Amino acid sequence: MTHEREREFGFAPAYDAPIPYLQRVREYYAALGYGAPYEWAHYSEVPFHALKKPLSDSRVTIITTAAPYQPDKGDQGPGAPYNAAAKFYTVYSGDTTKDHDLRISHVAIDRKHTTAEDSGTYFPLSELRRRAASGVIGSVAPHFHGAPSNRSHRVTLEIDCPEIVARCKADDVDAAVLERGWKGREAGAERCSRAGPVFCSGACPR
Repeated sequence: MTHEREREFGFAPAYDAPIPYLQRVREYYAALGYGAPYEWAHYSEVPFHALKKPLSDSRVTIITTAAPYQPDKGDQGPGAPYNAAAKFYTVYSGDTTKDHDLRISHVAIDRKHTTAEDSGTYFPLSELRRRAASGVIGSVAPHFHGAPSNRSHRVTLEIDCPEIVARCKADDVDAAVLERGWKGREAGAERCSRAGPVFCSGACPR
């Protein structure tokens, strides 16, 4: 594609193309020694549920794959290299009236083009509070929840997701913002959404 055609039609440059992250992840796991190619959670029917009330009347929570900071687990700050030691393996919950130090050094993000300096991009609790104060959502649920980023579909579906759904129902949650530490975690988010009827969206309400 010539620069003239780019200017004439408003096309993006040829190099401006989506990152082939699916293939990169398959190659990454193959390099780690896993025999079978990584299998993504893919459903023939969309598992999300429509809200039964206006968003302005709804109680909303956050479900995130971000991990609580653990000082004894090595570098977890912005720009940190991948740190498997910082992973967590059981569901956790936190008080939404308090601020929390969550990190994503344990997930495979594009560390060349992003640094994870803005925690609001993967844990938008402050923004959710602002949306509640402005009336966009009804209220923030009492607790947010952490979903382990395990590679096991079975563990996610049979253990983690039912636990998260139970905790959401205990708080009378109407909707959940599903925040993934990286794009591949949407598989876990989608699996969680199939476990119960409280989830409606994967994006922060606007």
